[in-house]
Amino acid sequence: MKLESSVQYLSGVGPKMVEKLKRLGIETVRDLLFYYPRRYDDFSNPQKINNLRIGQEVIIKAKILNIKQSRTRRKWMSIVEVELVDDSGKIKAIWFNQPYLIKILQPGDEWLFAGKINWDFKNKEKTLTVTQYEKEPMILPVYSETEGITSKYLRKLIKPILPTDTSQVSVRLIEEYLPVEILEQENLTGLNEAISKIHFPGNSIDIEIAKRRLSFDELFLIALKMLLNKKELSKSPAIALTFNEKILKKFVGNLPFKLTNGQRKTAWEIIQDLGKNRPMNRLLEGDVGSGKTVVAAMAVMVTAYNKFQSVWLAPTEILANQHYENVSKLLTPYKIKVGLMTAANKKANLEKDDLIIGTHALLQKDVEISNLALIIVDEQHRFGVKQRAHLRRPSNSTCQVGANRLKVVPHLLSMTATPIPRTLALSLYGDLDLSIINEMPQGRKVVITKVVAPENRQKAYDFIKDQIEKRHQVFVICPLIESKDSLKINLFDADRKSVVQEYEKLSKSIFPQFKIGLLHGKMKAKEKEAVMKKFHAGKLDILVSTAVVEVGIDIQNATVMMIESAERFGLAQLHQFRGRVGRGKHQSYCFLFSESWSPITKKRLQAMVECQDGFKLAEIDLGLRGPGELVGIRQSGLPDLKMASLSDTMLISKTRQAAEKVIKNSLENYPALIKKLEEFETERHPE
Repeated sequence: MKLESSVQYLSGVGPKMVEKLKRLGIETVRDLLFYYPRRYDDFSNPQKINNLRIGQEVIIKAKILNIKQSRTRRKWMSIVEVELVDDSGKIKAIWFNQPYLIKILQPGDEWLFAGKINWDFKNKEKTLTVTQYEKEPMILPVYSETEGITSKYLRKLIKPILPTDTSQVSVRLIEEYLPVEILEQENLTGLNEAISKIHFPGNSIDIEIAKRRLSFDELFLIALKMLLNKKELSKSPAIALTFNEKILKKFVGNLPFKLTNGQRKTAWEIIQDLGKNRPMNRLLEGDVGSGKTVVAAMAVMVTAYNKFQSVWLAPTEILANQHYENVSKLLTPYKIKVGLMTAANKKANLEKDDLIIGTHALLQKDVEISNLALIIVDEQHRFGVKQRAHLRRPSNSTCQVGANRLKVVPHLLSMTATPIPRTLALSLYGDLDLSIINEMPQGRKVVITKVVAPENRQKAYDFIKDQIEKRHQVFVICPLIESKDSLKINLFDADRKSVVQEYEKLSKSIFPQFKIGLLHGKMKAKEKEAVMKKFHAGKLDILVSTAVVEVGIDIQNATVMMIESAERFGLAQLHQFRGRVGRGKHQSYCFLFSESWSPITKKRLQAMVECQDGFKLAEIDLGLRGPGELVGIRQSGLPDLKMASLSDTMLISKTRQAAEKVIKNSLENYPALIKKLEEFETERHPE
């Protein structure tokens, strides 16, 4: 059996099952072996019946007292009910549509049962809905399932093909690609053993050994790929841009505010990069309102005074329009021509403008900017892998390298207001140099944040009314566009607030006396622009919106940010929303409403109340919810990690050091690793 063999050749896999397995991304034997369990049922450590709580997933060891079968009146569904007992108490276990169990489960026999504890409202008692039953203690893997594919079926397919199972028809051993010195130094188990143990561990120690090896692999391959990208890019030629100190000092001196030390430091790092004849590849991180736009504008000024063009890419039309307005004010006095290119507005001259600000419209194949030397990408993780590659293709500008004139690669400045902990940034964007603005402009008032209990909702509305009567404006954020959208997400998400419902409620019942606008992603570009213009001009008192206002929207007069279903957003995103207010001279407020009061929700929302530092909030969210909440992992062009945790900073550091060692020793010395990197590229970026 080869790793590339189709699963159709495995025993028990017919044409219908091939299609169902495909839904899980399983098409080959390799896919099956690398389809890791999401958790384990540990039958070796059962719980006592009297300790079981409603909603819990449990495993118990119990004796069968009696068993009976019945049918529902509706749909004539079979129900098997078994009364179970241990030395602490009794519970009723239930199976649906499995009548054959009457012959298997006999009164007096003792079994191990796994399932979920529910509440029977009719009989007012706890019940166990059984998902698995075993005679002997063992640890069984539980996989992500789909209709017609159970964990039991997947176990049946995987067991005979494990690479270390010599007693059965196993696949050929998977080639070990990690260098021996790394395996020994990090005390890692072999790849074949790790894959076997992750699927069928003998004990909890086996699980940890396997997880550590497979986690190391994922993070190591990312780190290695990023460092190789960085090395490759350093060989490409770029235009070395000299800076005019006199002009820059004049620009800084004429600003209506004083630059922070963080802005000065990062601006200097960028200017030094622009002066080199290899492409800048830098990520500028800065909290909401820390002043990244001014720093980027200085880079544009350096480029323009060298008679080259810049492109400024924004993820939304709203943000592109705002940048066009704000950056034009900064640069036009210095005779720098700024153009705009979005789906709705094309005020750009691709040949003559010094700076072209735009959205994805700039990524069209027919858009050619012949004199391009600098690309600025706002919120880089909002753009896909291919889109970013399209940007970095060599421009028509050339430079002399030895005896040849070569096409140059533009300098790249990526910016993000989504704070990413340094270790995570090194892993996610290891090919980028990092600049961080870690301080706020002087005089910026702290936004007062409160979690509002349901009984205090009216008080919040009264406060908002008072703010509007003082001629201030209000944002209201909801996670959904329409309530019916929740059905596409999860049956249990029906309580999620929608902008359409909220707009109707606020307009008709709560604030009929005020002017209220509606904004969401399904609206046409011109409609969105019209609403934002009204809000910007103060012609709307309240803007009810989805997350489209998350990044960069600057309304000086807005003093209240009200967020419905706040538990549905990551802390980094909530912090982004909060950053939409408090940008003017007035005290501002952020009100968090929640539909859930679970311990983790309380902890997260309380962190918002107590902390104004986006980087600290990112660390908290990383620990509580994982990296996917901080950045769009899929969009960033990195894999959805199957095993590794990006909160494991020590492992990230070790994998990066190992990757650096491999590059130092030359990758050519590791042919198995080269082959694995090629597979890694294909697996992760099929586009």
